[in-house]
Amino acid sequence: RTTSVDVTRAFFFRNAAVDETDTALRAVSAPNARALEQAARLDAERAGKAVVGLVKRGIRPSDILTREAFENAIVVTIALAGSTNAVLHLLAIAHAAGVRLELDDFTRIGARVPVLADLRPSGRYSMSELIRIGGIEPLMKVLLQAGLLHGDCLTVTGKTLAQNLRGVKAYPAGQQIVRPLADPIKAESHLVVLYGNLAPDGAVAKITGKEGLRFAGRARVFDGEEATLQAILDGTIRAGDVIVVRYEGPRGGPGMREMLSPTAAIMGKGLGDQVALITDGRFSGGSHGFVVGHVSPEAAVGGPLALVRDGDAISIDATTRELALHVEAAEIERRRGDWRPPAPYATRGVLAKYAELVSSASLGAVTDRGLRAAGQGQ
Repeated sequence: RTTSVDVTRAFFFRNAAVDETDTALRAVSAPNARALEQAARLDAERAGKAVVGLVKRGIRPSDILTREAFENAIVVTIALAGSTNAVLHLLAIAHAAGVRLELDDFTRIGARVPVLADLRPSGRYSMSELIRIGGIEPLMKVLLQAGLLHGDCLTVTGKTLAQNLRGVKAYPAGQQIVRPLADPIKAESHLVVLYGNLAPDGAVAKITGKEGLRFAGRARVFDGEEATLQAILDGTIRAGDVIVVRYEGPRGGPGMREMLSPTAAIMGKGLGDQVALITDGRFSGGSHGFVVGHVSPEAAVGGPLALVRDGDAISIDATTRELALHVEAAEIERRRGDWRPPAPYATRGVLAKYAELVSSASLGAVTDRGLRAAGQGQ
């Protein structure tokens, strides 16, 4: 049952992870690279021992992957100002575990959970600095004591979450990385699920508040990441533009590439607070700015993103949670009649099979949803 999106896409993404890892390793000295390799090997050994221990004690993944555990994961992700990727991955893992989880659960939980960690890319501190003051356990203890976590969830230690956190000490006095509950960075979640005529099935934005809560502008439309990046670098993109990157969704990519390069180029050009970017692809945890991803249905299946044209007015409103294309409904329908799907990236082999089977990003971009429904006679 290895159909969760993070397993599937680790194989299918066409460039991002390998290139970024290789670049990072080349940027460090040889001794540091060896130290990183040794630390990774030790982590792998510890993980292996933990798995063997779970098997010996008869603890199965289904004992741990409960509805309450997924809610805990969402709460901690929000408090840490985590990536939009968490939405995609948690939906997929929940599907594989047979746990009902939906986009709207992130909105429901996010309404009562604040952003507390001042972490990059939108914040001031790195994860390594958080680890040096105690990691995430002191934060989790604060959340548990506030009634925001389910303490009775079983964990990989064989103990409950509450038992794991019982002896955890508070962060050192004076640290600035994690704010107190009474003084959050943002009072509710930074992960904003949007709907509207551009995203009938939903889209996900990472809005910390530093970008503002609303953006309106004129569309600059690109079919794919490469054309988008070139337009940003050559100065085609100007302040006030809403950059539309389409055919990068689960099926169109295929595999839903990260738009790290375009968002990094936007920041490099000094346009971070002057343009927005929307896509049926996804973003790296390193992306920030006024960006909206996972737009569903995706362009490759004829979603509204496929019907946008240069110059169309688009608005993104994090307060009303709306992603809107300001074009008359009759004109949209006329364009729909003219639309034809583009040629697929692959017509044979694994990528073609993946593109044929993969679900919408709003459902976790899993590849067995239809198979599961057929097996249940639905």
